[in-house]
Amino acid sequence: MENLLGSHVGLEDFIFAHVKGNQKEVNVYKSEDSLGLTITDNGTGYAFIKRIKDGSLIDAVKTICVGDHIESVNGENIIGWRHYDVAKKLKELKKGESFTLKLIEPKKAFEVEQRSKAGKSSAEKIGTGRETLRLRSKGPASMEDMPSETKTKAIEKIDDLLELYMGIQDIDLATTMFEAGKDKGNPDEFAVALDETLGDFAFPDEFVFDVWGVIGDAKRE
Repeated sequence: MENLLGSHVGLEDFIFAHVKGNQKEVNVYKSEDSLGLTITDNGTGYAFIKRIKDGSLIDAVKTICVGDHIESVNGENIIGWRHYDVAKKLKELKKGESFTLKLIEPKKAFEVEQRSKAGKSSAEKIGTGRETLRLRSKGPASMEDMPSETKTKAIEKIDDLLELYMGIQDIDLATTMFEAGKDKGNPDEFAVALDETLGDFAFPDEFVFDVWGVIGDAKRE
């Protein structure tokens, strides 16, 4: 309420109130290796769908939306799992087979309008559930514009490198690494930035160099 009264949150904003809404069980045939799904969590054991890539396998399943809480995969309860564990579980599902997701829709409050599109008519509302869900430790969840295609591809490549070197996929971590390097002039500056922001991970030099290569390619496009 303090944020609302202080004009940090507008009445035209879209807010997810993550209390239990409608439950739904969805069967999906995994015809491709990639589902086009990005997972996040709130740090207390609840995983949510953060992003659905346009044109992806999941994008074609219109009953699955950004903001849905994933309760179980093929009957296995995943409450308590971190988002990268859920992502790994989904990635390991066999191609050519069907799987079942048990989802819970969040309660929604207020109408939807992207903050980055301020000034556009109120008729240009979000209603598709195909944008990006941003969860914050303080303040409300919000919907944000998806990044450019070049940035998205670079972050996905970094995410793949994370899996190669660390055995996990974490799109939030990959995004943080991209942001740390996008304005750096050389790999040494990038390495220093990584140490400042993500020093606890102790990334190997070879990995840092490979990530810098991805960022450099993106900057040249």
